[in-house]
Amino acid sequence: MEWVAVLVPVIVALITGPTMFMLRRFDKRNTEQHSQNMDVLKEIDRKVDTIDSRLDSHIEWHAHKE
Repeated sequence: MEWVAVLVPVIVALITGPTMFMLRRFDKRNTEQHSQNMDVLKEIDRKVDTIDSRLDSHIEWHAHKE
């Protein structure tokens, strides 16, 4: 039974070591993807603001035309 007390921590280390390595890789990819998504969202926000300004100007043009 003493060999079980030695074998169990070794088995746990063999399983959790590679698992934690893989999880860390996925976390790094996830962080990179979030950064890329934020860049895209900021660009969309900038374009929406531009369209909003153009629409406001166009609506004012129609209001003064009448």
